[in-house]
Amino acid sequence: MSAPDAMSPAALAEARRDQPRRGLLGLLFVVPASVLLAVGWGGPVHSLTVLGPLLTFALPIVAVIAFWWQDWPGSLLTGGWSGLGDTVIVAVGGVLLTVLGQALLQDVDLQGIFSPGPGHPSVASTVPLAVGIFGLILQLTLVGECWPLRSLARVPSGVAALALCWVVGLVLYGALVRTGLMTGEAYASWFAALGMWQMVWYVALRGWPFARIPQRGVRLVTAHLAVIACGWLTYLFAVHALGWETGRVAEVSGSAIGAILVVAMLFEAWPAIRLAEVPGRTLALILVAVLTSVLSSALPIVAGWIGVPDAQALSWSTHATLNALSLAVILHVAVWRRWLAD
Repeated sequence: MSAPDAMSPAALAEARRDQPRRGLLGLLFVVPASVLLAVGWGGPVHSLTVLGPLLTFALPIVAVIAFWWQDWPGSLLTGGWSGLGDTVIVAVGGVLLTVLGQALLQDVDLQGIFSPGPGHPSVASTVPLAVGIFGLILQLTLVGECWPLRSLARVPSGVAALALCWVVGLVLYGALVRTGLMTGEAYASWFAALGMWQMVWYVALRGWPFARIPQRGVRLVTAHLAVIACGWLTYLFAVHALGWETGRVAEVSGSAIGAILVVAMLFEAWPAIRLAEVPGRTLALILVAVLTSVLSSALPIVAGWIGVPDAQALSWSTHATLNALSLAVILHVAVWRRWLAD
């Protein structure tokens, strides 16, 4: 998997021609889907406690289908059946991996997965594990350019990537959370900060400047170290310099991830793509920063309006962006291939 720092000429021409029309049409799917995932399962609190773990465990499957399998097995079907088939796989896989996560961390409780009460262990224990696994597969996929597993065939490479990230995720979770070095919330918040920088460098900026390093070994080492350092420094600065609680770090990071996906994936950085390289990148980052500020400021207020208790407002806001909004955008663009908008 290459890591170009710019669109291909054909993709750029298509984006300039079709945006913002197809981005606006995409909102007709993304907004209702996001609202449904954020509040549609018995209200916002119940959606958080039930869909939070399920969606977070499903996100690595979405990454595998979109970036490793190029929409297989849905690509075997035609039209909207392709996206629908992949979505069913994501939904079923999310349930199965949630059960697996629960089995590895605590006793399996199927009723607790689908109808947990407030503070149920499935939220307190399994969600940080799931966030870490998703962060690891993004690191391997985006920053690591799928190396070295891309040398395998398409399906085995994706399965191997998912399995590897689960193993590493379990080891990290055990070493940091189970030993008491970090709380589960802090662990998830750090991975959310890491995910924000993965999105900045590899979605908003399309791999720049790392993609301009010609030697793959040097490029990958530099990129991994830089992205991880950005995540750590952001987390430490927010907690120790700004005095943010870890939930606030996750909430702002989730808002940034959602904003980047909307600006850079759904709208393909329009109108920045109409400008030259440097001003275009600058405008794209400004748009991301503005949307991040709006989301991170408005969603906790919205949480209060719709009856989310203050103690869960940040968690619900993070769920609304990191799970609901992000999943809706990725499904629409990378899995459904904008079928509903084209």
